[in-house]
Amino acid sequence: MKKKPNTPRSRVKNALRQLWLRSRERAAALKSTGNCCDNCGIKQSVAKGRVVKLQVHHDPAINWDGVVDLIFERLLNAPQYPLCEACHKEEHEKAHEDIL
Repeated sequence: MKKKPNTPRSRVKNALRQLWLRSRERAAALKSTGNCCDNCGIKQSVAKGRVVKLQVHHDPAINWDGVVDLIFERLLNAPQYPLCEACHKEEHEKAHEDIL
């Protein structure tokens, strides 16, 4: 099997996927149905020859590429300029005052 490229976007997407797979919200959704499909009632199983995996459906569906785009746009964009903690706090306070 050919290995997928390891890009910054793929690393962010994988980190988000891992966060979701380990989330309390996902676990609670599975627990609420007793680890059974909400439509047909089939139970999740890891028994050899009878593997049934459940996936938690988002309604409305999540646009994962859009989430990754947002993270890159708002969080991982190139920093404008480095500041010490005191000046950084001052900049945020100044920006907050400008909004009000």
